[in-house]
Amino acid sequence: MFRKQALFLAAFVTAGAALLSACGGQTDGTPNAAPASAGSAVDAGAGGGLDLLSGTARSNNAPTDTGDLAPASAPEQVRTKWVSLRAGKAGDLNPVVLNGKGMTIYRFDNDSAHPSKSTCNGDCEKKWPPVKVTKGTKVFLAGIKKSAIGVVKRDDGSLQLTVGGWPAYTFSGDKNPGDTNGEGVGGTWFGMSPTGGKVLPPSSSSPSTDPSAPSSDDNSKAASSTILFDDAFFSDNGASQGLSFGAGDNACQNLARPDVTSSLTTDGALKIWSGKNCTGKSKVVTGDVRDLSALGFDDAIESVHFGA
Repeated sequence: MFRKQALFLAAFVTAGAALLSACGGQTDGTPNAAPASAGSAVDAGAGGGLDLLSGTARSNNAPTDTGDLAPASAPEQVRTKWVSLRAGKAGDLNPVVLNGKGMTIYRFDNDSAHPSKSTCNGDCEKKWPPVKVTKGTKVFLAGIKKSAIGVVKRDDGSLQLTVGGWPAYTFSGDKNPGDTNGEGVGGTWFGMSPTGGKVLPPSSSSPSTDPSAPSSDDNSKAASSTILFDDAFFSDNGASQGLSFGAGDNACQNLARPDVTSSLTTDGALKIWSGKNCTGKSKVVTGDVRDLSALGFDDAIESVHFGA
């Protein structure tokens, strides 16, 4: 742990400036009645115009005064500049979708996923703010498949992000990152899983999920990039480092900061190694890994090989 903290402080001195100047109700949760024609689904790509990117806001150098981190009083074009969704842990919910501020994302049983339809409007919307996007919004994903992301048109014509077809919301009763005060409200509101399902506390009958389960959209192809996070669950509390593989590059690459990685995102298959120059203990991964301790590789990666 001391080594990890020391390496992080050293990296922060040299990279901090670059990270900060980055890229550019109803108490029971019952919604107002929605017209029958409301809630038409829109494709996340061509129709929704979203820009889906791997990683988190920080690892993509997103501006810290926009998107999920923008104040509520900021103009809509500032607040919808980017959205970050990652598979994390909040309270007893694991894994649950968190936004770039670390706030829990929820789904509503009265909505539908096939077709996607949002029924929370009026006073309900004030209590459960929808995760809104506009054409061109950057959506940073860690532990969530790009194919799971979509948008739905709301009653007022605005666009709301969906995961697995289910409209996504935050909860006004959550005040701090990691709060889960909206879990189970009215028997209809639940934390959202990385596939859009419900996340229930361990005491319930919810199925267990392997924290190392991959989430790549195409596990058969060799990876072309990876982002390695110092902390588990793709947390932005610590540092991260990225590697990429292109024509003429060496498929085996050493990490600039070895033995600090606790989670990673990747767009395909790669092999992680415990020694430099792809030596020592190895493991093939084919998608995002939320917690490398589940694979016996926490703080143990020194090099990676693009492709299994």
